[in-house]
Amino acid sequence: MHDHLKRTPLVDEHLALNAKMVDFGGWYMPVQYSGLVDEHLCTRNRAGLFDVSHMGEIRVKGPQAEAFVDVLTTNSVRKLVPGQIHYTVMLYDKGTVVDDLLVYKFSETHYLLVVNASNLEKDVAWVEEQAKPFDVEVVNESGETAQIAIQGPKAEMILQKLTSLKLEDIAYYHFQMGQVEGVDCLVSRTGYTGEDGFEIYLPNAEAPALWRRLLEVGKDEGIQPAGLGARDTLRLEARMALYGHEIDETIAPIEAGLKWVVKMKKKADFIGKAALKTMRDEGIPRKLIGFEIVGKGIPRQGYPVMSNGEEIGVVASGTFSPTLEKGIGTALVKTDFQEMEQPFQIQVRKRLIEANVVKGPFYTRPEKA
Repeated sequence: MHDHLKRTPLVDEHLALNAKMVDFGGWYMPVQYSGLVDEHLCTRNRAGLFDVSHMGEIRVKGPQAEAFVDVLTTNSVRKLVPGQIHYTVMLYDKGTVVDDLLVYKFSETHYLLVVNASNLEKDVAWVEEQAKPFDVEVVNESGETAQIAIQGPKAEMILQKLTSLKLEDIAYYHFQMGQVEGVDCLVSRTGYTGEDGFEIYLPNAEAPALWRRLLEVGKDEGIQPAGLGARDTLRLEARMALYGHEIDETIAPIEAGLKWVVKMKKKADFIGKAALKTMRDEGIPRKLIGFEIVGKGIPRQGYPVMSNGEEIGVVASGTFSPTLEKGIGTALVKTDFQEMEQPFQIQVRKRLIEANVVKGPFYTRPEKA
């Protein structure tokens, strides 16, 4: 029945935990175990364990690696120091998004790009094509690389039990190579939840044992496995973009609130730069806003955004926030929408439901507030 779907090395672990499995972009993945809200709140308050082995890993090495990645992506690669990571986007010539990704810098001649699972084949083909004029080697390591994320306020305490790496010395958006449970791993202080936490890259064959050990040593701290459902509600509360929602091949990063990763002044003429400059000069027609529902109702992707009887945009992401206990979402709306003065509604089926603009993340973890 699910034979056509790709599988991570942790599928048997999910089945043993009675996870509800779904087809997620061609992957056989756990959407929930104990329940979305339970897993979400566990990650916010204690620690959640996520299988993110479906993500793509593309290694770029060679004398011109830095120059290439700087042209390929919009953020300023030359400002990274070895052991540092940043978030960025790859663009088409027309200025819209191929994918969003993390860039890991080992050295000026060695980078790791971590891309979305659903875009992997397209991304690998794109990176290989753009690499042709450069003296670099591009290797797709996704097939042999597992990735486990441990997220939440207890994440460091739990992971520290299994590694001699001094986790407190790994700053946010930095990484180190080292052993976890005797296995050579890349450990980065990154995540997609708005919480503190780590993402661990390791060989496929070693992943099941590490998954089980993390659940075992984290038991007293209340760790739980968490599925894609909680991953989505957590990332939306933190206002992190999701490809296919806030960004895609029709949306430019300057429309999607991602100007901060687009460095127009860097020396490299990155792919899509000219198109973004034209867009910026002519004025972008739409912008991304965050909103919360007043009263009852859950917004979903594709629902119309209305103001004074006119449709002014569409919901990009929407959900019920377990932390805030209300409907929240993002929407692409007309640029001339006056965010704080203009009343607006979300059309939830046949009802119009009042909404308010929310600036910044819906949720910020306490120590960062």
